[in-house]
Amino acid sequence: MKTDSKAIFDVNEYDFQARVLDASAAKPVLVDFWADWCGPCHALAPHLYRAIEEHDGAVQLAKLEVDEGENMRLAGKYLVRGVPTVIAFWQGEEVVRFSSAKPMHWITEWIDEHLSEALLSS
Repeated sequence: MKTDSKAIFDVNEYDFQARVLDASAAKPVLVDFWADWCGPCHALAPHLYRAIEEHDGAVQLAKLEVDEGENMRLAGKYLVRGVPTVIAFWQGEEVVRFSSAKPMHWITEWIDEHLSEALLSS
């Protein structure tokens, strides 16, 4: 599930501050806490990608594999209790989250509902 584009990219404990918290000052950043062994994580990924693409760069998606390196510390810091968990950050703060696989239309509506102010500002 590795990817690297302007809107969808991998993050880890070392670049989380810059690529998520600092970057969320300009536009919302969703962080997908996932694991390679997690079936629902793999089911969610294409729906997340399409929802991000539908927002034409107004929202970014950072993928954080919880079992890789020291990334579990970040999952603990943000009280992630299961994967997949998606947390939306805006202005360096957590805004809202959801857990488990969801269909693309649900994710798009969730982004629009919870990040509408951020989307208008970015």
